[in-house]
Amino acid sequence: MANGPHQSISTDKPRERFALQLFDQLWDRYRSRVSYVRTYEEVVRNAGATFVNDHIAFRTFAGQQPLSGISWLSRIFEALGYQAAGVYNFETKHLNATHYQHPHPEFPKLFISELKTWELSMDAQRRIQSFTGEHRQPIASETLTALNALDDQPTSDVDALIEEALSYFHQLPWNTPAKEDVEALNAESQYGAWVAVHGYDVNHFTSLINSHGVDDLGDIDKTIAALATAGIPMKSAVEGAVGSKLRQSATEAVVVDVDVTVDGQGATIPWTYAYFELAERGEVSDAAGNSARFEGFLGPQATQLFEMTKLQ
Repeated sequence: MANGPHQSISTDKPRERFALQLFDQLWDRYRSRVSYVRTYEEVVRNAGATFVNDHIAFRTFAGQQPLSGISWLSRIFEALGYQAAGVYNFETKHLNATHYQHPHPEFPKLFISELKTWELSMDAQRRIQSFTGEHRQPIASETLTALNALDDQPTSDVDALIEEALSYFHQLPWNTPAKEDVEALNAESQYGAWVAVHGYDVNHFTSLINSHGVDDLGDIDKTIAALATAGIPMKSAVEGAVGSKLRQSATEAVVVDVDVTVDGQGATIPWTYAYFELAERGEVSDAAGNSARFEGFLGPQATQLFEMTKLQ
């Protein structure tokens, strides 16, 4: 496994070490599939800069029968100490999102969103139900208990726990969708089509520009210029004004082959997968005048970044 960006975080708590190991294994698969990440690593290394992961994003379907959505996925992280820190609504996208933070200040934030399937057309709902009707059961209460108790009851079977947790992200939690359903769903919700073929796999990791520590990559504009020079296709505009509390951009999304069915037979089609995000965080002041780095998210910016996986 490649050295993940979370290995430099210091902790002597078994539960926190487990979380960092989980993140680095998620990173390893993501990095292997998103070539732009490896180029970014080269740019950072050549500049003598430091990469810190700001946040990890996941996408889900919010459904009732069977139950799915943010809570289905977030339980794993809550058992590892994460707490909800902000909620967001994207009315035009039919999306909700919650961001989670860990008490350890160096841990990455998590941004988990869900598509409110009941707001889509009946045709789209029918198509989603056609493959999610056999949705995987949520993670077992016994597993959550084991994760939550790692500090008090260390286990020699950490590798098995890691593999079980990873399976909820790396394995499609429902039947392989039909190509015609994916394409029809894409016409109404590109987010929905993305989740249909990728499940709850990582949508993106994020460079915290503030961590670079060198002038050549000292702000998001310099970093974008360096990545573009290295041949990475970038989002056409930066979200957020210079000097604001959050500025964001991203690479374009890579395209991978995904599994579908055609007339009941297995097949593959090319579809957008993940991008690599950049985030530059500014300072905010509280009511008492104390200044601190802004750690939240801004709905209008996130709305634009959701579009990075739109199939061209």
